[in-house]
Amino acid sequence: MIKTAINPWQWQSQRNYAQAIEVKNAQSTLYCSGQVAIDTNGVSSNANMKAQLLLSIKNLEEVIKTANYSLEGIVRLNIYTTSTTELMQHFTILQVWLVKHKIEQATTVLEVKGLFENLTVELEATVVK
Repeated sequence: MIKTAINPWQWQSQRNYAQAIEVKNAQSTLYCSGQVAIDTNGVSSNANMKAQLLLSIKNLEEVIKTANYSLEGIVRLNIYTTSTTELMQHFTILQVWLVKHKIEQATTVLEVKGLFENLTVELEATVVK
């Protein structure tokens, strides 16, 4: 697989995403449902946004690894949150995670009225290998 970031500008690099990702010669594609802060027993978290973000990342990693894909293969990451203001207070967590796993992806961040039960953040990914 050949993965190329398309960036007509440079400013998005400081925010750890690309304007577009081109993928050539992909072997397969994994479309992940939105991952939220639900534990292994199916119980939704009542914790704060930071804790929910960390568990959502952990759950996304688990789905990707269980499917035998690499985190580096993430080409699209959609982030849904009930508060972009609150999410941005924890944006460094996402940035460190993206850099650590050499993830270069197209991203959309959306503030929504609500998520399942009392959840505050959801991560939806497309992964290729």
